[in-house]
Amino acid sequence: MTSYVLAIDQGTTSSRTLVFDQTLKLRGLAQQEFTQHYPASGHVEHDPEEIWLTTLATARDAIAQAAAGATIAGARIAAIGITNQRETTILWDRRTGKPIHRAIVWQDRRTAAVCRRLAGEGLEAEVSAKTGLRLDPYFSASKIAWLLDNVDGARAAAEAGHIAFGTVDCWLLYRLTGGRVHATDATNACRTALYDIHEGNWDGCLCDAFRVPMSVLPDVRSCNARFGTSDSDLLGAAIPITGMAGDQHAATIGQACFSPGMMKATYGTGCFAVLNTGDQAVMSRNRLLTTLAYELDGKRTYALEGAIFVAGGAVQWLRDGLGVIASSQETKNLAAQADPHQHVVVVPAFVGLGAPYWEPEARGAVFGMTRNTGPAELARAVLEANAFQTRDLLEAMRGDWADAGRMTLRVDGGMVANDLMLQMLADALDAPVERPQNLETTAMGAAWLAGSAAGVLPGQMEFAGTWAANKCFQPKADAALRESAYARWKHAVTAVIGYARSETAVQS
Repeated sequence: MTSYVLAIDQGTTSSRTLVFDQTLKLRGLAQQEFTQHYPASGHVEHDPEEIWLTTLATARDAIAQAAAGATIAGARIAAIGITNQRETTILWDRRTGKPIHRAIVWQDRRTAAVCRRLAGEGLEAEVSAKTGLRLDPYFSASKIAWLLDNVDGARAAAEAGHIAFGTVDCWLLYRLTGGRVHATDATNACRTALYDIHEGNWDGCLCDAFRVPMSVLPDVRSCNARFGTSDSDLLGAAIPITGMAGDQHAATIGQACFSPGMMKATYGTGCFAVLNTGDQAVMSRNRLLTTLAYELDGKRTYALEGAIFVAGGAVQWLRDGLGVIASSQETKNLAAQADPHQHVVVVPAFVGLGAPYWEPEARGAVFGMTRNTGPAELARAVLEANAFQTRDLLEAMRGDWADAGRMTLRVDGGMVANDLMLQMLADALDAPVERPQNLETTAMGAAWLAGSAAGVLPGQMEFAGTWAANKCFQPKADAALRESAYARWKHAVTAVIGYARSETAVQS
């Protein structure tokens, strides 16, 4: 009897579930968008209950789709893997299992002032040395403290041991197991700014500095650990949950970036580039993140990561904010019609700038517009912004790690169906860009973690051998044009940062 693997891919704007068979062929897929809440400028929230309900609904739908009228049921799902939007912070009451507030999303900037104060007190160096991260509102620690300080009674309840913290993976695991398991994996733990990536444990000194009681924190396990078993009444059977990783780590696995020097970039709402550095934790001199690529069977593999907060989110802005496109697919043809003599630059810093700038107060801007500038020029500038932001990351990686050198970039995510954007990317980087045949790399990574741990999917090297390219984009741009375009981008970013700092000075 064929066994199947269920991969939950819980993202920033939608919950998705995929069913793979033992040949890694996709057999079922279901997706539901959920509500984005923006209660104030720079604030982004999700409803944890809506996240859970959409996840459960898509899991049931994906199983039903895979069945296609046959008898596939929960009993034939051998394992569940979970991958998730990282850093998004949820607190719930252990006594009721109910969230105490909406989730604070990774994009949220409400704790920027707290992070600046802590940096002024000298905490930045300790955070960087132990966690490899920046002292930035992007990460979970300051979000946890904000919830404890701003929800009535939350801090007292936490001190009494009644409050649990989790990133989205942890929340879904808690609900899938009927509240029996409060655990996370190392890749999600390492994004909190509370987890020592060298020692592999929660750090008490950092918890004290952020005013986070250690009693709220989950157990931390390897990505391919046995995390628990789902309640039988949810999916038709009690199913082992044997894989868990944050979305960028799962995509790194799904892209088979198992060797040092291999690099992937995922273009979704944001863009995240991950460079495998093996068993060496390379501490960045260029404001990148040192993080875990993954942890398998207790063995940690490290990475350099660059985080771009807005990638596909800028395309959504064209659609929903400006109304110049009806769907994201239109950007390719629209951008191709742009006037090549207009040098429009869009800096999509809608929720601040990530690596390598780390300017949480920065906001988006458009430069170089003329009376003739229209939707086509804006669409092209938005696509180019992804290429330029990726080059910022690659330049920093080359400065941090000599072995980075000239590499091929493997890409995935919703935006990589756009050939024009990938050609822009290859031109801006002056390096080849490979798009895989299987674009479901994040879910595939979660599925492989769970399926290999359960013994129904192949081992690491055999799995890596299944990776194949759909298309490779070679750089074609004239070197002088490439460098002048990048110089305009750098000037625009400098202007955005300067404006943000002047605004902060005025407000203070």
